[in-house]
Amino acid sequence: MAWRYLEDLTVGETWTSEPVTIEAADVIGFGSEFDPQPFHTDPDAARAGPFGGLIASGWHLASLAMRLCVHARLFGETPIVGVGADELRWLQPVRAGDTVHVKRELVEIQTFPDKPKRGVAKARIELVNQRGEVAMRLYGLTSIPRRPADGAG
Repeated sequence: MAWRYLEDLTVGETWTSEPVTIEAADVIGFGSEFDPQPFHTDPDAARAGPFGGLIASGWHLASLAMRLCVHARLFGETPIVGVGADELRWLQPVRAGDTVHVKRELVEIQTFPDKPKRGVAKARIELVNQRGEVAMRLYGLTSIPRRPADGAG
């Protein structure tokens, strides 16, 4: 697969990942290591907690979305260089047994006069559950090389 340069991208292009089912062991494992709150790590304590059961950490969901996007190679061979994420929101709890997928839409392409070799692609990234509910939304900012002036690539 060839590189995709900033000039190859189009605002409005979309992509949908394959579905992934969230397993209880994954929720507990991630929560235990990175977000050790009872509603992420202990099914019994989670039942008495604010969500009435075990839920995935929001950081787990953000990491999963990143993995799905990276594995899809949305920019071809172009290395993904994240420069930020805006407006990260967790909108619905994701429970063990839920199946989610990523919906990504390119919403903006930015160029900068002081950075002639790179630009930024901004994408709305949504994690959607099996009921069609958006469980998480963020805007990912990715630094993308511009096509070389000599036409190489």
